[in-house]
Amino acid sequence: MSFANLKSTRGSSIDKLVKAAEAVSTNNTETKSYGDDRFWKPSRDKAGNGFAVIRFLPAMEGEDLPWVRYWDHGFQGPGGLWYIENSLTSIGQADPVSEANSVLWNTGRDEDRAIVRDRKRRLHYVSNILVVSDPANPQNEGKVFLYKFGKKIFDKLMESMQPAFEDETPINPYDFWEGADFKIKIRKLEGWVNYDKSEFASQSALYNGDEDRLEEVYNKLHSLQDFLDPKNYKSYDELKAKLNKVLGIDAGHAPVAAPVVESVMEAPTMASAPVADEPFVGNSTDDDDDTLSYFAKLAKDS
Repeated sequence: MSFANLKSTRGSSIDKLVKAAEAVSTNNTETKSYGDDRFWKPSRDKAGNGFAVIRFLPAMEGEDLPWVRYWDHGFQGPGGLWYIENSLTSIGQADPVSEANSVLWNTGRDEDRAIVRDRKRRLHYVSNILVVSDPANPQNEGKVFLYKFGKKIFDKLMESMQPAFEDETPINPYDFWEGADFKIKIRKLEGWVNYDKSEFASQSALYNGDEDRLEEVYNKLHSLQDFLDPKNYKSYDELKAKLNKVLGIDAGHAPVAAPVVESVMEAPTMASAPVADEPFVGNSTDDDDDTLSYFAKLAKDS
């Protein structure tokens, strides 16, 4: 859609976004951001606190939604090797780790379920944003980036479109004219990165509705489709080979749990067995992303 079409159709966007969010929340549907200068992330001080203001941006021409959702796995095997890969469940295909997790979970043993928790899928969302205020890195202000975030922030986006109370007006947070700035407030609580205090500001037009500036922003949007393009995912066989290597199967080492070795080839299909890591999906944290992005680079050629 062109910028002109975006402006003319903006009033009908909230229902479409809500329906799309509800659809992905009930269905299984990365390119790594390590060293990717398209991505922005909020900085935190030594105490783990951080603050920034961003604006979520609409979908670019040719794309239906202003966000994309994907899953990945990141865990270390018994020999020290890392498995850090996109999950094929992101694009609706069977994934060897999810199948192995289903087998382990269904044993009912506490030790197997603990392994599943360690190997669970991690949920990520990606949207285009404009950085409004970045006190720690003011050079980012006024620029368009990709922003990767977890379920906590996505829930806040949904709450803005579907407020819980009658005296609250629904807004489309991705709208240039009727959206709102998003204040990211980060705290470190009991060792975890916490976004609970983050909130939307009052509804306002970006750049006071200056259409020349808005069109300039619109023309800088990044495509989100790469995150769901099958060509950017390894095949099932490639992922299975990587999983076996990380678990020490190829080297002849005993696996952490026998069901993984014996059942990876014969695990129930996606249609017949639940994805066992589903109950443990949570927010991806900056700490997790920093660690796994680093090890993803080291593990790339392993």
